[in-house]
Amino acid sequence: MAGNRKSVDMTEGSIWRHLLLFAVPMLIGQIFQQLYNTVDSVVVGQFVGKQALAAVGSTGNIINALIGFFSGLSMGAGVVISQCFGAKDKKGVHDAVHTAILLTFAAAAFCTILGCVATDPLLRMMSTPDDVIAEASTYLRIYFGGIVGLMVYNIGAGILRAVGDSRRPLYFLIFSACTNVVLDLLLVIVLKMGVAGVAWATVISQVASAILILMLLSRTQEDHRLVYRDLHIHGHVLRRVLKIGLPAAIQTSVVSFSNVFVQAYINAFQSDCMAGWTSYNRLDAFAWLPMMCLGMANTTFVGQNLGAGNIARVKKGVRAGLVMSAAGTTVIVAILMLFADEALRLFNSDPQVLEYGRMFVLWMSPFYIPYCAMQIYSGALRGAGDGLSPMIITISSFVVFRQLFLLIGTQFIDSPLLVGMSYPAGWVLASVCTTLVYHSGRWERNVRAAQGKTA
Repeated sequence: MAGNRKSVDMTEGSIWRHLLLFAVPMLIGQIFQQLYNTVDSVVVGQFVGKQALAAVGSTGNIINALIGFFSGLSMGAGVVISQCFGAKDKKGVHDAVHTAILLTFAAAAFCTILGCVATDPLLRMMSTPDDVIAEASTYLRIYFGGIVGLMVYNIGAGILRAVGDSRRPLYFLIFSACTNVVLDLLLVIVLKMGVAGVAWATVISQVASAILILMLLSRTQEDHRLVYRDLHIHGHVLRRVLKIGLPAAIQTSVVSFSNVFVQAYINAFQSDCMAGWTSYNRLDAFAWLPMMCLGMANTTFVGQNLGAGNIARVKKGVRAGLVMSAAGTTVIVAILMLFADEALRLFNSDPQVLEYGRMFVLWMSPFYIPYCAMQIYSGALRGAGDGLSPMIITISSFVVFRQLFLLIGTQFIDSPLLVGMSYPAGWVLASVCTTLVYHSGRWERNVRAAQGKTA
């Protein structure tokens, strides 16, 4: 019945209201998702030690490098689903959902095997210190062993968001995050399992969220219902997913792998600096959330409205998203800079660790504000089916430019701050380039040409 529908049609009504109602539940969900890593870091930093904090923190880029490729494909699937939903193409939604789910299971098996095999070589390549490498290896092997939970939840949540439902993924994520907190406390503090306890808590919680979202998809009566006997890779859908998602997949995995080398620069300053960098990164993850969620909201908004043929509404939505993301990010940056010491002490109170963390926060966080342009305009371009431009810009700014910045800069300055500032330098460059590409209007001309062919 219509009264029971949870999907949202963004092609009509208030733009600001649609973006806020879509982004706020997703923002809350992302906060709880970040609690996975944050609570892990707080627990190991306070109850195991700074070496354990450094171990858990140093694994993030390895995880992102191996699962980032799939994340990009998931984004592509979400765009295809949102475009079919906006065009009222029921069969297209059905085929895209079942292609995405089956692709996820296959990708999960691949990531599990590759992750377990690549763990030790990657840690050695990062010059991980001897007092950190054993615990980092333990964490990664357990994490990759249960990576299917994270991947299935992410694709399921992406399917729901593509049809405008950002609330129910939030409810499952809250449950999962709370489960993770309880298990962290039980396995680390009570059972004294150390880093392994943190890893098991994360895996169990993610699997629980995946089961919940699969149950929801299989029981809904809407077009995106999951019917297991219909699981099939539809070639025409896969080609669309690859066209949109493959550039983002390459971008995410290449950037994350590049950041493995950046982590190696940090590792050279030993465990105190690694722990301070980890503490900063846990705070950094929260500061990004407004722009990231509004960028994702814009992707769905743009996809649906282009599916409905309303380009003027698309432009209004992009402008609204940019204003909202800049305002929200500015508030967060101000709070973060004012209360940096108090926030950093949550992870570890060692004076040297705090000094490193404070340095990274105060110098790097102001650059989040201009980076809003990159997030919003990239989301809009992908929603319009242009995944290639954001990929080229991101790889050029975050990989090529960042590595050149470090290669040249470290010849003259031997400082962890120089390493950290390679990130803001890339953010600013990427924001300028993405802004220019969006306002060039090429995406609009391509859309109008495609609409003319199908008219």
